[in-house]
Amino acid sequence: MKMNMNEPEVANTTELAWAFPSVDPGAKPLGGRILVQLRRTKQKTSSAGIILVEETKETEKWQNMVAKVIEIGPLAFKHRDTMQGWPEGSWCSVGEYIRVPKWGGDRWEVRIPGSDDHEDPALFMVLNDHEVIAKLTGDPLAMKAYL
Repeated sequence: MKMNMNEPEVANTTELAWAFPSVDPGAKPLGGRILVQLRRTKQKTSSAGIILVEETKETEKWQNMVAKVIEIGPLAFKHRDTMQGWPEGSWCSVGEYIRVPKWGGDRWEVRIPGSDDHEDPALFMVLNDHEVIAKLTGDPLAMKAYL
Protein backbone atom coordinates (compact mmCIF):
# COMPACT_ATOMS: atom_id res chain seq x y z
CA MET A 1 0.00 0.00 0.00
CA LYS A 2 1.34 3.42 -0.96
CA MET A 3 1.52 5.96 1.88
CA ASN A 4 2.37 9.03 -0.19
CA MET A 5 3.21 9.75 -3.82
CA ASN A 6 7.01 9.75 -3.22
CA GLU A 7 7.14 6.27 -1.68
CA PRO A 8 7.14 3.12 -3.83
CA GLU A 9 4.33 0.62 -3.33
CA VAL A 10 5.13 -2.17 -0.88
CA ALA A 11 4.19 -5.72 -1.78
CA ASN A 12 2.05 -7.93 0.43
CA THR A 13 4.64 -10.32 1.92
CA THR A 14 2.29 -13.33 1.85
CA GLU A 15 1.45 -12.82 -1.82
CA LEU A 16 5.11 -12.12 -2.62
CA ALA A 17 6.13 -15.43 -0.97
CA TRP A 18 3.49 -17.23 -3.08
CA ALA A 19 4.57 -15.52 -6.31
CA PHE A 20 8.27 -16.28 -5.68
CA PRO A 21 8.37 -19.47 -3.56
CA SER A 22 11.69 -20.63 -2.12
CA VAL A 23 12.56 -23.58 -4.36
CA ASP A 24 15.84 -25.07 -5.55
CA PRO A 25 15.98 -24.28 -9.29
CA GLY A 26 18.25 -27.25 -9.97
CA ALA A 27 20.72 -25.15 -11.99
CA LYS A 28 23.43 -22.50 -11.55
CA PRO A 29 24.24 -19.75 -14.04
CA LEU A 30 27.60 -19.99 -15.80
CA GLY A 31 29.69 -17.25 -17.37
CA GLY A 32 27.91 -13.96 -17.93
CA ARG A 33 24.42 -15.29 -17.22
CA ILE A 34 21.84 -14.57 -14.53
CA LEU A 35 19.41 -17.02 -12.92
CA VAL A 36 16.01 -15.50 -12.13
CA GLN A 37 12.70 -16.81 -10.83
CA LEU A 38 9.71 -15.66 -12.85
CA ARG A 39 6.65 -14.47 -10.96
CA ARG A 40 3.87 -17.06 -10.67
CA THR A 41 0.43 -15.82 -11.66
CA LYS A 42 -2.82 -16.76 -9.94
CA GLN A 43 -5.17 -15.61 -12.65
CA LYS A 44 -7.75 -18.28 -13.41
CA THR A 45 -10.39 -15.79 -14.53
CA SER A 46 -10.22 -12.40 -16.21
CA SER A 47 -10.89 -9.20 -14.28
CA ALA A 48 -14.44 -9.37 -15.69
CA GLY A 49 -14.96 -12.85 -14.21
CA ILE A 50 -14.61 -14.75 -17.49
CA ILE A 51 -12.95 -18.16 -17.05
CA LEU A 52 -9.73 -18.23 -19.06
CA VAL A 53 -8.90 -21.18 -21.30
CA GLU A 54 -5.74 -23.16 -20.55
CA GLU A 55 -3.92 -21.72 -23.57
CA THR A 56 -4.42 -18.16 -22.29
CA LYS A 57 -3.16 -19.10 -18.81
CA GLU A 58 -0.09 -20.81 -20.31
CA THR A 59 0.61 -17.77 -22.49
CA GLU A 60 0.47 -15.45 -19.50
CA LYS A 61 2.64 -17.80 -17.44
CA TRP A 62 5.48 -17.99 -19.97
CA GLN A 63 5.28 -14.40 -21.24
CA ASN A 64 5.59 -12.97 -17.74
CA MET A 65 8.38 -10.39 -17.61
CA VAL A 66 8.75 -9.87 -13.83
CA ALA A 67 11.51 -11.84 -12.10
CA LYS A 68 13.53 -12.08 -8.90
CA VAL A 69 17.31 -12.39 -9.22
CA ILE A 70 18.37 -15.72 -7.66
CA GLU A 71 22.04 -16.00 -8.66
CA ILE A 72 24.54 -14.16 -10.85
CA GLY A 73 27.21 -15.97 -12.88
CA PRO A 74 30.90 -15.24 -12.20
CA LEU A 75 31.40 -13.27 -15.43
CA ALA A 76 28.16 -11.28 -15.32
CA PHE A 77 28.53 -7.49 -15.57
CA LYS A 78 32.27 -7.79 -16.35
CA HIS A 79 34.35 -7.15 -19.46
CA ARG A 80 35.12 -10.62 -20.77
CA ASP A 81 38.66 -9.72 -21.84
CA THR A 82 39.85 -7.91 -18.67
CA MET A 83 37.45 -9.33 -16.03
CA GLN A 84 36.98 -5.77 -14.76
CA GLY A 85 33.48 -4.72 -13.75
CA TRP A 86 31.39 -2.61 -16.10
CA PRO A 87 31.91 1.17 -15.54
CA GLU A 88 28.25 1.55 -14.49
CA GLY A 89 28.49 -1.46 -12.15
CA SER A 90 26.13 -4.41 -11.92
CA TRP A 91 22.67 -3.74 -13.26
CA CYS A 92 21.07 -5.85 -10.53
CA SER A 93 21.86 -7.86 -7.40
CA VAL A 94 20.61 -11.11 -5.88
CA GLY A 95 17.20 -10.57 -4.29
CA GLU A 96 16.21 -7.62 -6.50
CA TYR A 97 13.24 -7.66 -8.88
CA ILE A 98 13.80 -6.97 -12.56
CA ARG A 99 12.07 -6.97 -15.93
CA VAL A 100 13.25 -9.67 -18.35
CA PRO A 101 12.60 -10.18 -22.07
CA LYS A 102 9.28 -11.74 -22.98
CA TRP A 103 11.05 -13.99 -25.47
CA GLY A 104 14.39 -15.70 -25.09
CA GLY A 105 16.38 -17.07 -22.23
CA ASP A 106 16.28 -20.68 -21.10
CA ARG A 107 13.06 -21.27 -19.12
CA TRP A 108 11.87 -24.22 -17.04
CA GLU A 109 9.52 -25.05 -14.20
CA VAL A 110 10.13 -26.82 -10.88
CA ARG A 111 7.44 -28.48 -8.81
CA ILE A 112 7.15 -26.94 -5.35
CA PRO A 113 7.86 -29.59 -2.67
CA GLY A 114 4.73 -30.47 -0.72
CA SER A 115 2.38 -29.00 -3.33
CA ASP A 116 -0.30 -30.97 -5.12
CA ASP A 117 -0.18 -31.70 -8.85
CA HIS A 118 -2.69 -28.93 -9.57
CA GLU A 119 -0.66 -26.12 -8.00
CA ASP A 120 1.35 -23.92 -10.33
CA PRO A 121 5.09 -24.74 -10.32
CA ALA A 122 7.92 -22.28 -9.72
CA LEU A 123 9.28 -20.82 -12.97
CA PHE A 124 12.95 -20.13 -13.65
CA MET A 125 14.95 -18.53 -16.44
CA VAL A 126 18.63 -18.05 -17.28
CA LEU A 127 19.45 -15.01 -19.40
CA ASN A 128 22.55 -13.11 -20.46
CA ASP A 129 23.58 -10.17 -18.27
CA HIS A 130 23.04 -7.61 -21.04
CA GLU A 131 19.42 -8.77 -21.50
CA VAL A 132 18.17 -7.31 -18.19
CA ILE A 133 15.57 -4.72 -19.21
CA ALA A 134 15.01 -2.76 -15.98
CA LYS A 135 15.28 -2.89 -12.20
CA LEU A 136 11.88 -2.60 -10.52
CA THR A 137 11.48 0.21 -8.01
CA GLY A 138 7.93 -0.59 -6.96
CA ASP A 139 5.77 -3.58 -6.04
CA PRO A 140 6.69 -6.52 -8.32
CA LEU A 141 3.14 -7.86 -7.92
CA ALA A 142 1.61 -4.65 -9.29
CA MET A 143 3.20 -5.06 -12.76
CA LYS A 144 0.70 -6.52 -15.23
CA ALA A 145 1.61 -8.52 -18.32
CA TYR A 146 0.07 -7.44 -21.61
CA LEU A 147 -0.34 -10.30 -24.01
